[in-house]
Amino acid sequence: MNSKTIKTTLAVLMTQLISCAQTFTALPGLAGTNTAANHLASATNQFAGYVADDKYKLRAGDRISLQIMEDREAPKSLLVTDSGEVDVPYLGRIVASEKTCRQLRDLLKEQFEKEYYHRATVVIAVDVVNKFFGRIYIWGQVRNQGPIDLAPNENLTVAKAILRAGGFADFANKKRVKIIRNAAEDGVGKQVFELNLAEILDRGLIERDIVLRPDDLIIVPSRLVNF
Repeated sequence: MNSKTIKTTLAVLMTQLISCAQTFTALPGLAGTNTAANHLASATNQFAGYVADDKYKLRAGDRISLQIMEDREAPKSLLVTDSGEVDVPYLGRIVASEKTCRQLRDLLKEQFEKEYYHRATVVIAVDVVNKFFGRIYIWGQVRNQGPIDLAPNENLTVAKAILRAGGFADFANKKRVKIIRNAAEDGVGKQVFELNLAEILDRGLIERDIVLRPDDLIIVPSRLVNF
């Protein structure tokens, strides 16, 4: 074999070796430890500029996404239940209501690193915001008893809620409508109000009406003498 043939053969072999090396590096199942670490670092760096929301407070009905970058898995969708909790993998039920995404992220990071991870890069974002702020409940002598949804920033009063419930039934006592509020603004005790809706609706004294809060209960009693 002459020198020219040897050089040609060596060039072909080198080209094949380079091609094999590139293919070997591209296979994810065969990547070395350093390559896997680089992939994780690259994925984590995607969120290096991410700042969790520290303004909006989560509410029941919101849907959030949770991702732990070290797992290299797709984000998990979590629902804030009526009890204000989310069902977090590994940790179970965690209270999310009235927490911002940043507060919840910090809480989960602490719990994950305490129990399961040496380091946990937790990313939380709001996917869907519940369009309702909460519910009030109306019972008794109205056309349609049951829950009424409150929209965010809606000033729903007792009179408006009764109208939304179809108005008073035939034997309603309009002068003794009760509003039961589970807790005061300071979180202490239960409040009970009594309204004369006849004055508010019939005489237009709307300044005496009460703006409702989530979970308020309205009870419209019956008249003692129905005629």
